[in-house]
Amino acid sequence: MGVEVEFLGIDARTAAQALARAFGGTCVEEDPHAFHVQDTALGRLSVELDVRHAHPRRTAAAQRLRLNPALAAWLGAALSGVVPRELITAPLPVDELHRVDDALRALRDAGARGAGTTWFGSLGLHFNIDPPSLDAGTITAVLKAFLLRNARLRRETVGGGLTPAFLPAPYPDDYVRRVVAPDYWPDLPTLAEDYLAANPTRNRDLDLLPLFLHLFPDRVRAALPHEKIGSRAVFHYRLPQAHVSDPAWSIAGAWNGWAGVEMLAGDRDDLLRRWRSLRERAA
Repeated sequence: MGVEVEFLGIDARTAAQALARAFGGTCVEEDPHAFHVQDTALGRLSVELDVRHAHPRRTAAAQRLRLNPALAAWLGAALSGVVPRELITAPLPVDELHRVDDALRALRDAGARGAGTTWFGSLGLHFNIDPPSLDAGTITAVLKAFLLRNARLRRETVGGGLTPAFLPAPYPDDYVRRVVAPDYWPDLPTLAEDYLAANPTRNRDLDLLPLFLHLFPDRVRAALPHEKIGSRAVFHYRLPQAHVSDPAWSIAGAWNGWAGVEMLAGDRDDLLRRWRSLRERAA
């Protein structure tokens, strides 16, 4: 599972150097606002400014704007006061996730900061979780479980001090009712079509667009030609609550919430019980 954590306070170069000191490895500059730390004790770590136009070598959008490297570097510097930097880990075994907290400690000691929100938005913690299988039944079960637990997960996020306005937009109620119903077990193309029709945006707690782009690239690009999506065979779980400034903060709480989703997804009887409970509360 890969982890992404947003922060402010130091630039990408300083952050990458701090990670190399803490975990070994070699810093490689992609551009002035994107660095990779190769061969660390945590595998490859990357730090970058979270704006596509600052990285012209790899971003088609920036190439369409014809930003040369010098202009892209200037743009990144101009935006660095308000646009977060992002730590991106290589996929890690679950029993190694605690070491991400060690990486955040190294960044904090180097001057990184973040308290969940800023005046312009939130600082995100994202998980990129490898599905146990890419078959329709597995993906549908996880989606059902997430939708059934999502209200609780969102309450826990707001309970951590986040302004509700900074949460991802909720799934449409009609879509939730349709998916969690016990007779909803579609094939993969139908699952993707239903999702795209109801959620033509990355702004969801569990963003399945990267997964569906991996499975059906032509279909997703045709439906969302301008959406910023990367093709990845993962469940992209987006939490707007990275608190890098807080030494007591850990990614463990958010991961435990996801573990509950996986546990529910593996229990068809419990999925049915949760659906019945939801229906009774709505009656």
